[in-house]
Amino acid sequence: MVDVAKKPETLRRAIAACRVRLGEAAARTMREGLASKGDVEAAARIAGIQASKRTAELIPLCHPLRTSSVAIDLEFESETVLGVSATVTGVDRTGFEMEAMVGCTIAALTVYDMLKSIHKGIVVDNVRLLFKSGGKSGDWKLEDRESGDPNLEGAGS
Repeated sequence: MVDVAKKPETLRRAIAACRVRLGEAAARTMREGLASKGDVEAAARIAGIQASKRTAELIPLCHPLRTSSVAIDLEFESETVLGVSATVTGVDRTGFEMEAMVGCTIAALTVYDMLKSIHKGIVVDNVRLLFKSGGKSGDWKLEDRESGDPNLEGAGS
């Protein structure tokens, strides 16, 4: 584990996102609130928040961080594609990138779990860090980087 004891505590924020490709029936079920397991959006938000707070237990060598806020947002990008993002903020000696990526991914997997009975071919993809701020390296945005991967739609890597 990296020693961060000498690093200053700073306000830090990270935003990560992914996509859930649902298929027509699963997307319609979610939009209409008819999933047999209940409110898909609410469950995904809670799962993402819980997972983000437990990142150090899930990812070896991650530091346990003092998270001050986690926001999970779900929004349809198209008829069948759900965008999921996580914004994590706190004051600590290292960043919240992994907490944001874990949060959005677990939220997306919760959507899958709640809708898999309708369509088993749901795909979670394009997990990526969008933004981070704080610390020695300062601000970073995905779109500031040149992309060598056409699957990132010119966003950069």
